[in-house]
Amino acid sequence: MSDYLVKALACDGKVRAYAVRSTDTVGEAQRRHYTWPTASAALGRTMTAGVMMGAMMKGEQNLTIKVEGGGPIGPILVDSNAKGEVRGYVTNPQTHFDLNEQGKLDVRKAVGTTGMITVVKDIGMKDYFTGQVPIVSGELGEDFTYYLVTSEQVPSSVGVGVLVNPDNSILAAGGFILQLLPGADEEVISMLEKRLSEIPPVSKLIQKGLSPEELLEEIFGKDEVQFLEKLPVSFTCTCSKERFANAIISLGKQEIKDMIEQDGEAEAQCHFCHEKYHYSKEELESFKQEASA
Repeated sequence: MSDYLVKALACDGKVRAYAVRSTDTVGEAQRRHYTWPTASAALGRTMTAGVMMGAMMKGEQNLTIKVEGGGPIGPILVDSNAKGEVRGYVTNPQTHFDLNEQGKLDVRKAVGTTGMITVVKDIGMKDYFTGQVPIVSGELGEDFTYYLVTSEQVPSSVGVGVLVNPDNSILAAGGFILQLLPGADEEVISMLEKRLSEIPPVSKLIQKGLSPEELLEEIFGKDEVQFLEKLPVSFTCTCSKERFANAIISLGKQEIKDMIEQDGEAEAQCHFCHEKYHYSKEELESFKQEASA
């Protein structure tokens, strides 16, 4: 099963729902960054929430999430868009701790609880929309719930999970976002609260082989969900040799001249995907001609 996301309505149109299988996508990030298990869980949960939040957008719109909790993992950065494409990295990928009291990966200890989650949305206008909330848990699911409720004023529930194999590869990853729409009454809210307290953790459901559709049916019941759209999900980076070349040109003639004299070549590496781009002396000479003084 390849990764994909579904959009749905439930409870007679009173709840908007998203669910995603992100196992391969998080696995690609793990391989590219060689993250250790706790870092994999933190990055994977953020990417999973990010790809669902990206799916709430339209057309060419995109968003960037920055999680800075003050913990040893350092900042987590994730980009996503309306097409199911997501990329991300964590500052200190080789971060890992013993399991917590619940026998789970100690994401809270890695992320920290003394910082902020910042979401910057590019919706095609001149100015970006920026929302920022304090981290309330460090487990990330609760933190993204708090962000949506506080910053975007939408009553929401976010469940995200990542399970890691003994060899550090990703066993299962996925999640859901449920949002109450105008007209949702106390009966719907009570039912949701009850169901969410009863179901197993989302990563366990995905490990059992549940698809995104079955995940939502597990929460709402089979006849209560109306599926609207299905979207492929993947780790996709927007970097290219040309983009980095433009960045080098923007440094100016003197900086490029120094590169040529000191190293005779240049290499750039993308933070998000770890792809490396090499530039020869001849290429740098041509960049120097293009650069402004």
